[in-house]
Amino acid sequence: MAYWLLKSEADSYGWDDLVRDGATEWDGVRNAAAAKHLRTMAVGDHALFYHSGKDKAAVGIATITRAARADGDDGRWVSVQIAPDRPLARALTLAAMKGEARLADLPMLRQSRLSVSPVGEAEWAVLMAMAET
Repeated sequence: MAYWLLKSEADSYGWDDLVRDGATEWDGVRNAAAAKHLRTMAVGDHALFYHSGKDKAAVGIATITRAARADGDDGRWVSVQIAPDRPLARALTLAAMKGEARLADLPMLRQSRLSVSPVGEAEWAVLMAMAET
């Protein structure tokens, strides 16, 4: 299993929207690095659902329910399907993530504009511990 972080503007499509819908197509990603990550995702992988914009916090965990398929006609872009797993007991703010030394190499913190990024197993464990305390 792999772990990911997916960013979305809460005002455009937030965690509550995903819970209401029960699943969604994670499409419209038009960045080559983010698309590469989408292609790597497998059914059963988990992703932090992160509210960008004013909230700047991970609020839930989603599960990848369908691997990558074409998004558009040119073949460059892909989408995956996700479903809500569970909300985090405590939102993980960007400030809290930046303040945790064990997350210094988290790709989301190094490439803040990337909408889809990997999370290492050790980093995932730290994030889950932070969300539970």
